[in-house]
Amino acid sequence: MLGAIYTGLSGMNAYSDGLMMISNDVANLNTLGYKGNFLSFDSLYENGGAFLGSSGGGYGVSMGSSFIDFSQGTLQQTTNPLDLAIQGNGFITVLKDGQTYYERTGNFFVNQDGFISDSQGNHLAVLDANGETQPFNIDAYKTYAPAATTNVTYNGNLDPTATDPVTSSIKVYDSRGTEHDWTVTFTKAGVSTDGNETWNVTVTDADGNTVGSGSLEFDSSGAVAGNSKIVVQQNVDGGDPLNVTLDFSSGVSSFSAGGTSSLAASSIDGNAMGTLTGVGVDANGQIELAYSNGKTATQGYVALANFQDPQVLQRLTGGLYADPTGQPVSYHKSGADGLGTLESGQVEASNVNLSSEFGELILIERGFQACSQIVSISNEMIQTLFGMRGQG
Repeated sequence: MLGAIYTGLSGMNAYSDGLMMISNDVANLNTLGYKGNFLSFDSLYENGGAFLGSSGGGYGVSMGSSFIDFSQGTLQQTTNPLDLAIQGNGFITVLKDGQTYYERTGNFFVNQDGFISDSQGNHLAVLDANGETQPFNIDAYKTYAPAATTNVTYNGNLDPTATDPVTSSIKVYDSRGTEHDWTVTFTKAGVSTDGNETWNVTVTDADGNTVGSGSLEFDSSGAVAGNSKIVVQQNVDGGDPLNVTLDFSSGVSSFSAGGTSSLAASSIDGNAMGTLTGVGVDANGQIELAYSNGKTATQGYVALANFQDPQVLQRLTGGLYADPTGQPVSYHKSGADGLGTLESGQVEASNVNLSSEFGELILIERGFQACSQIVSISNEMIQTLFGMRGQG
């Protein structure tokens, strides 16, 4: 009977531990990136399964090994481009004080020292050229260097029935990043000796000065014939001379369109100097930098970690995991080698299933009640035994 009391007590202790685990899962129902637990219990035996002289007897139960449920949580959209989550397997890698940690989701921002960090001071890790993890700092990328315009590509149609010149306004940049406004004028000149339709092309600056000229010819099919590029050169005070090619070699035609022409510049290279205006992560998992001149640049891939056995990871405060075992860890970019895809502007919600937790809670409660009954009945039997009197 004493053994039954201890057995019942072991069940009550085990179910109390199970209640603690369920309560922790429920408490973290709204914790970003939280992963729930699987409950398990282990039966206890000793002396080859013999107990108090009877074969097959046990001496209770204990809380079993805890398993983390790493199933996918729901992704939720946010307004911060540095909020990160993973759709699929893997962990975001962060660095702090020489230590490496891992998390499923994170709210990141650029801190006062220029590092992409979370609120706990963990720096987001990116992969360097050797595939090693390094913190990323934006201080070296605060400006975007100016570049001179060298090519302007045109496409569209020049209507041969148009009676007025066709104009196109473009902005080009010199080597210092200074903007220059040019107007390109197309004037129909007639038909050349070989029967091609001819247009004169004149380029003027903002003061009306001519900075370049040339001509375009179209054959009977409406395609550009002969020279399809015009080079325009302009001297710039204090900078390198502009040397810009107007390219009409692709997508330019001459067909009747009711007197309306659609010819326009489709792309212009070169840019003014830009200052950093935004930091995010693109669809490939690279750090994306946006600048005031409309340019963007990418630097480094966010490091995602892949573990052969994620169950050995140790939970830490703030949704972090540590690897106490020293097992091999492989770092890759988003979507590589069995890893999921990194999603920016999103966070992963807790994967706790409240219905399942309440179902487990009922089983825990019933188990605890049953074990308490065993203790109570065993106690009553002992009291009965103590109350027995010998017969004289």
